[in-house]
Amino acid sequence: MLKLISLVIGQSILLVAAQTLLKISVELFGKFSWTWTFFKTALTTWQFAASGICALTSVFTWMYVLKHYEFSLAYPLLSISYVIGLLAAFVVFHETIPTTRWIGVIIIMIGVYFVAK
Repeated sequence: MLKLISLVIGQSILLVAAQTLLKISVELFGKFSWTWTFFKTALTTWQFAASGICALTSVFTWMYVLKHYEFSLAYPLLSISYVIGLLAAFVVFHETIPTTRWIGVIIIMIGVYFVAK
């Protein structure tokens, strides 16, 4: 069980890292236009490349989990990514998180606990 939880947490961190890096990169792209300059900027931004690498690694990790563990156990554990995503929004983007979202995160963690038990 500890191995599964570790894999899912690792996969969730990679998934959130991919989305966080993608958000950073699209903000760096500037206004969209069908120009070579725009696409050159998009394809040469290291955050965009790192986002793809994290996403791909996340997919391979998830494939391993699906092959070796029950879907009904593994899939609900993915909700840990919501918690990590909320923390990333707070730490990386300095977003103000309302109390209701923190309460929601606590409820999710309680659910994860019961699924894993």
